[in-house]
Amino acid sequence: MGAIQDRQSKIPSQIDFTQKLRDFMQRVGISSFKVLSRTAGVSERQILRLRQFGVEQMRVDVLLKLSQVLQVPLSELVATFSQIAVRDTAPTQELLQQIADLKKEYSLSQSQLEQQRQLLLQEFQHSTLQLLESLLLQFPTAAQKARENPQLPALNIVPLVQKPLERLLLQWGVEAIAPVGAELSYNPQVHQLLEGNAQLGETVKVRYTGYRQADKLLYRAKVSPIHS
Repeated sequence: MGAIQDRQSKIPSQIDFTQKLRDFMQRVGISSFKVLSRTAGVSERQILRLRQFGVEQMRVDVLLKLSQVLQVPLSELVATFSQIAVRDTAPTQELLQQIADLKKEYSLSQSQLEQQRQLLLQEFQHSTLQLLESLLLQFPTAAQKARENPQLPALNIVPLVQKPLERLLLQWGVEAIAPVGAELSYNPQVHQLLEGNAQLGETVKVRYTGYRQADKLLYRAKVSPIHS
């Protein structure tokens, strides 16, 4: 995204917008520029640039984040922190054009982001379908044969589902907490009781597999207590 271009940017700025920014911050209960930076997700350097030079040469995405956190319309933020607005007592055609250009740039950036999102989604779907190729191609036929012949062992169909799923989980770095049927010590942090009660360390049996991805727990394994 480009910066807002000011036709008079070569003129050194003697205007300090700090108090104007403090006024906006006070309205929404933001106590410091560091808090504003963290809340808006912009660098303190960008905050300092806004205080010293206003919106001149500020990126549109930064201004948008600040307008959302400060709870003011983007046009009002631009008008308040514009060198043009300070030099003139009323909005000038130049300021109005600046705001219009900013809105146009923001609209264009949003369109580009949406296009990128759609492209990434398509790439994700395509790679996932490749991992599930054998399941997509063979499972419908196997399921139909099973319906036509009830005597067909279901065990023959299991690999068609299991192998592609294992490849997909491996590709995404997802691992099972424990296999179904495993007997292990109860840990409420990774296990969920389906019935009864169990104390930490007591033996339970895994009924449904749980999953984790790296350090993140996705699903706790569902377990049942084993009574001796």
